[in-house]
Amino acid sequence: MSPALSQARGVCFDFNGVLVDDERHHCRSLIETLARHRLSLDTATYYRDYLGYDDAGCFRHAWAAAGRSLDPDELEALIDQKGARYRELLASDLTLVPGSVRFVRELVARNIRLAVVSAARRWEIEHVLGLAGIRECFVGVVAAEDVVHTKPHPEGYRRGLDLLELPAECCVVVEDSIPGARAGQGAGMRVAMVTTSHSRDDLLQAAPDVIWNDFVGRSPEELPWNPT
Repeated sequence: MSPALSQARGVCFDFNGVLVDDERHHCRSLIETLARHRLSLDTATYYRDYLGYDDAGCFRHAWAAAGRSLDPDELEALIDQKGARYRELLASDLTLVPGSVRFVRELVARNIRLAVVSAARRWEIEHVLGLAGIRECFVGVVAAEDVVHTKPHPEGYRRGLDLLELPAECCVVVEDSIPGARAGQGAGMRVAMVTTSHSRDDLLQAAPDVIWNDFVGRSPEELPWNPT
């Protein structure tokens, strides 16, 4: 093992756009659900303004932007409608981020502890990790249901550190969104980003420690670990 990985280490992975390449499904299912309620959203606006929020946050943002009120029962119904459409899209097209499964398994082989910290719902995360055959690689999952404050608030990543049972200086976040990167930084971790949802130039706004296209050809030693 290289000197950089000679002590206990951990990685908190975001999920959508980092392990599974499904942001297009979330975008389409949100757009279609909003259209059913006479609200319009285009793809560019989704990636600019909605990426990184959980479903509840997306709908609250859309209703507020339209000057409409949204009661809790209506919100739950909207989340269910979007979730049903997302499941249909995922069933017809499940695509993992290139190299992600191999990279996860290489981390585990080096005794690096892993957690998922995501604004996705738990059923979604567990379902995809199971299909990919890597659920056992993660010590735990922090899902949308587990936090009060979503990204860019660092609550989720702080909970991820609790799962890893490691200090922030020994861990790295892997993200694809600017709010996610800021959440990881707010929790005290270094951040690696992949360009699955934004261009490299856009990601530079978040000042991550490294930017990769995906995980193909990458090794655990290339993550931006704090020096020992």
